[in-house]
Amino acid sequence: MADSLILEVADFEHDVLTGIYSEETGKPQPLRISMAVTLKCADRYDPETPLDASKNYMDLKFAASEGLPPGVHFKLIEAVADHIIETLMVQDERVEAVTVKIVKLAIAEANEQIGITLTRHRR
Repeated sequence: MADSLILEVADFEHDVLTGIYSEETGKPQPLRISMAVTLKCADRYDPETPLDASKNYMDLKFAASEGLPPGVHFKLIEAVADHIIETLMVQDERVEAVTVKIVKLAIAEANEQIGITLTRHRR
């Protein structure tokens, strides 16, 4: 089995135009987004290993914020997750898989987490 490196950003909150119901359309909704990106692993990481042997964590945050097209309304949060995954895979050929979990904060009534998790592997 090959070694792998998993970079993670958990519980990042961002407002996104999403939803299918009339009360959801036209205004951004708060989403809690977590991402796990599996990268091809370097042979070794020592104290002098440069950043390009890994990936900048800020790339993950960018894909879930500024990387989303402005003004585009995503009917499904699955489409938001798919766009984030595509952005991360296009950015870096070392990305082997991406998992995105999205929780819709606006519909929770008792602190429950309602949402989806989408995982895609490079083909």
